[in-house]
Amino acid sequence: MIRFLQPWWLLAVLPVLALAAAYVWRQLHRRQYALRFTNVDLLRTVAPKGLGWRRHVAATAFLLCLLVLATGLARPAIDTREPLERATVMLAIDVSLSMQADDVSPNRLEAAQEAAKQFVGELPESYNLGLVSFAKSANVLVPPTKDRAAVSTAIDGLVLAEATATGEAVFTCLEAIRSVPADGAAGIPPARIVLLSDGYRTSGRSVEEAAAAAQAANVPVSTIAFGTDSGQVDIGGQLQRVPVDRTALSQLAETTQGFFYEAASASELKQVYQDMGSSIGYRTEPREITQWYAGIALLLALCAGGLSLLWTSRLV
Repeated sequence: MIRFLQPWWLLAVLPVLALAAAYVWRQLHRRQYALRFTNVDLLRTVAPKGLGWRRHVAATAFLLCLLVLATGLARPAIDTREPLERATVMLAIDVSLSMQADDVSPNRLEAAQEAAKQFVGELPESYNLGLVSFAKSANVLVPPTKDRAAVSTAIDGLVLAEATATGEAVFTCLEAIRSVPADGAAGIPPARIVLLSDGYRTSGRSVEEAAAAAQAANVPVSTIAFGTDSGQVDIGGQLQRVPVDRTALSQLAETTQGFFYEAASASELKQVYQDMGSSIGYRTEPREITQWYAGIALLLALCAGGLSLLWTSRLV
């Protein structure tokens, strides 16, 4: 079905219709004048053969050319169904104050940012990718998208804050996954969560609750631990130890059938999504066909000019 992206341009058809009406009126007026020419023999001498119906063909082709061009100004388009991969990966990055510890060079947060951007670069372009940051609460910084640049920019802009809501990060990722449009497909898309943190939850729902929710949704959570047991940070003028909670992170991954890493390489991280599967939806997109209209108008113009030359020896 053809629709118009700028329908107001269809008003350009009105002058063409007015010109067509003027042509018809002129031909009728011309016929009345010819009937008043009573010397039929003399008329046959003046126009021995006559063009008859042919004299209208070139004019009709010309008017149709103008009509098609005027319609083309409204940008005609046809709807096409574009296949769309729905499989989704959510990155969740811990931005709690403990992530400023420098027991991992240059510090835990920058190491996590580097690992996250490496993961973004390796992830197949067909997959959706979203980003969640979490400290006292969890926030969706980038909803699931195929725009890798947006995710990388958001990763670079992460800012530290107090507390650690690891469980809330998982729940927020699950909500973002459920928000992926169905686009004609059934159920939620196949999905994975990759959580980068240094461990101990101090705010929000528990890691156990989050693991149960992810397990129920059939969304594996892979975790990457950053830091060592000797990590320290200066908080409020006091030096505090911030060891890594490997136990909680590994249990979260194990419960949801994800993977637990302490220092993951790019090849290892491919395990996260290599068996994720696929869910193809379809999105209706307009495909502009103005060039078709321009081509038809050109053919009509050539037809009008050619017939006019053939029958009258004039171009117009």
